[in-house]
Amino acid sequence: MPNIQDAAVILAHTLEQTVDAVAMVGADRKVLLFNAAAERLWGRERSEVIGRGLDALLADGLVTPACEAVELPAGEGLDALVGKPLEVPIHRPDGSTAWGALSLSRVELPERTLYTAFVKDITEQRRLNETLRLLSLGLNETDSAVVITDAAHRIVHVNSGFTRMFGWQVQEVIGRQPRDLLFSSAHCPRTHFGDVHAQLAAGHSYRSDELVCDNQDRPLWCSMVLNPIVDASGRLSNTVGIYTDITHTKMHEVLQHKVLAALVREEPLAEVMTLICREVERIAPEVIATIIRVDDEGKLRPLAAPRMPEAYSRALDGVPIGPAVGSCGTAAFRGEPVLADIATDPLWAPYKQLALPLGLVSCWSSPIKRSDGRVVGTFAFYYRDQRGPTPLHERLVEVSVHLCAIALEREEARARIRQLAFYDGLTGLPNRSLLQVQAEQAITRANREQESLAVLFIDLDRFKQVNDSLGHPAGDDLLRTVTARLRATVRDSDIVGRLSGDEFVVVLTQCDASRATDITEHLQRAIAAPCHLGDITLKPSASIGISLFPQNGRDMDTLLHRADMAMYQAKTSGRGRFSFFSNEMNLLAQERLALEAALREALRKEQLHLHYQPQIDLKDGHLYGVEALARWTHPEIGNIPPIRFIPLAEECGLIGELSDWALREACRQLADWRKRGLTVPAVSVNLSATNFHNLELPQLIAETLAANALKPADLTVEITESLLMDTNPSTMKTLGDIHDQGVRLAMDDFGTGYSSLGYLRRLPVSELKLDKSFVRDLARDEATRALTSAVIRIGDSLHLTVVAEGVEDSTQQELLKAQGYHVAQGYLFSPPLPAADLERWLREHAL
Repeated sequence: MPNIQDAAVILAHTLEQTVDAVAMVGADRKVLLFNAAAERLWGRERSEVIGRGLDALLADGLVTPACEAVELPAGEGLDALVGKPLEVPIHRPDGSTAWGALSLSRVELPERTLYTAFVKDITEQRRLNETLRLLSLGLNETDSAVVITDAAHRIVHVNSGFTRMFGWQVQEVIGRQPRDLLFSSAHCPRTHFGDVHAQLAAGHSYRSDELVCDNQDRPLWCSMVLNPIVDASGRLSNTVGIYTDITHTKMHEVLQHKVLAALVREEPLAEVMTLICREVERIAPEVIATIIRVDDEGKLRPLAAPRMPEAYSRALDGVPIGPAVGSCGTAAFRGEPVLADIATDPLWAPYKQLALPLGLVSCWSSPIKRSDGRVVGTFAFYYRDQRGPTPLHERLVEVSVHLCAIALEREEARARIRQLAFYDGLTGLPNRSLLQVQAEQAITRANREQESLAVLFIDLDRFKQVNDSLGHPAGDDLLRTVTARLRATVRDSDIVGRLSGDEFVVVLTQCDASRATDITEHLQRAIAAPCHLGDITLKPSASIGISLFPQNGRDMDTLLHRADMAMYQAKTSGRGRFSFFSNEMNLLAQERLALEAALREALRKEQLHLHYQPQIDLKDGHLYGVEALARWTHPEIGNIPPIRFIPLAEECGLIGELSDWALREACRQLADWRKRGLTVPAVSVNLSATNFHNLELPQLIAETLAANALKPADLTVEITESLLMDTNPSTMKTLGDIHDQGVRLAMDDFGTGYSSLGYLRRLPVSELKLDKSFVRDLARDEATRALTSAVIRIGDSLHLTVVAEGVEDSTQQELLKAQGYHVAQGYLFSPPLPAADLERWLREHAL
């Protein structure tokens, strides 16, 4: 049997070989033994440790496995640590830190008491535990639900996020399959899982967005990621599933996709709104959704309520919004959400009997606003129990009101586009395009029913004078007034449209000639009622042309054209009248078209010519000048009077070309006469008001005079009184430029139109030409003599030469001379003559 000394050696040798660190200390707490494992653990040589106190090894303190600090006993109190599980942090000289699990034993020897500290290196284990603790913390604190299933897809573990997201406790789900929990509701579209299991069995992850339900059967959109865990043989052992709530994002994505797709397909507004309601109710089946539009008059107009009785929507239609109009009317009025108890809230007092019988208890309504903040509708949730919106409901409304606003704004934009495209902006009447469509539809119905129909072409009389004298705002007011009178006079089945300017069209359905006459007379009386435009009271009138279906045409283009022709016939007969289209009128129109073509050809082939009428100075009988007058002799038709072809030239845009020709030809002829020794003081040329819109006219006159070696004073340009009312900005500039050249300007037909001393004062005219209508009655009418006397006084006071036209006898000549008239022209002296005849006349009279 070995002695104690031998036993100590054996013990020391044994401790030296152990893998755990061993330190032996005596009762004085000094280290007696420090094995090789201890050297490795502490990173210190035993020579540094043996003989020193135990406190040097435990300088960093002791803790329990639960990380609670333990005081190192002072003196000989090590017995207090014997048998206790302890852990010690070990800070090594190289700066690294290790952890050891310390177990202290007491050894009783005959001579003394020893303490042996066994220290196991738990650094890696502690690191792993910390990693697992952090992993567990992250797993449970994440917002995502984590589900671990076995090879049979039964749940073996769920994190706390699963309970928070879906509501089930851990003990309720262990051993069950996720499909039986999350996909059991009728709201969940997925019913087959073969594709999922096949992917996992093949070792592949599975990802998708799924609509699932919680333990209260409430739908949630989740991003589902399933990762397979396979064993060494490649077989599925576990699946780790991560479910992330994407309800808000997915709601927005799904709703937006479906709604925007519907908008792209141009689906009606009501269908788009119904789609929104149904999608919302699918996600939140506990709510009943409704959408109401607020019209321009502030009235409720139900758009969609798929789960509400139709009678409920009808009862709300047309109700004005206000401070106490249920949840919807009040939300629209306030511009903010309103949650109300239907039975008790005063807001619902007038309307609760509509909702309570339907089992509706509360209503939460949110305003739908345009981008500019204007309320255009409401989006409401009705509940069958007393409650308010959940966070899911709030998210649904947030997404939906935005989409509703887009749909409503789009509808407003479409309506605005339709208004701009098909309606007149000033009067709100159908424009030419819409009028054409509506009229053709009316004609189709009339043809099918074998009924008559009348088309009225209405043109306001003297409308341009209103615009020019009172301004365009007054003209616009007059057009709006006439529009209101037309609408008030015709039936709802009739069509009223505006073509342009002051032209209106009325299509009278189920209307023969007799009825058309009655209605037209009624319309003219309505239009002619006095109206106030600012401080002015006017009594407007209209000329109306009428065509009948099917007698005058079987399509709108023909009927409108012929009504237009009839209107011109009425206007030529005297304003404020109406006329029916006739075949004779059609023949006249065809003749006009032929005449227009002939006039174009005559200008091209230089078939027109000028006649000249002398103007005589009444003081001495000398020649004052000649007036050039256009004449047209057609090779087949014969002589065509100026009263026919001059207005025609203005209407078809040929007046500029005709006037330019007359100007050049008159100047050429004057130069030719002078070359041959004839004394002709000046030539007068008539120009249309339209000619003065051309800013190049002064240059043309200057070039023409220069080409013929004439002075500006050799030419007189005659203008008509209609020029006084011309508002074209070029007119006054052109007149001024011509006057500045030294060319004389004469006012023709003075006294028959818009004569005004104010206008005369502004215009740079040198002559007035008294209209022949005054001269004709001069000898037998005292009033006419008074007027002609006034005209000459006006001329003298403005230092203007006054020329009397149409002098046919010596009595007229003497009266005019006695009144002080300066110049006269007329058949008393000579009719208009061709250039050669006028030359002979001049030589015969020695003028």
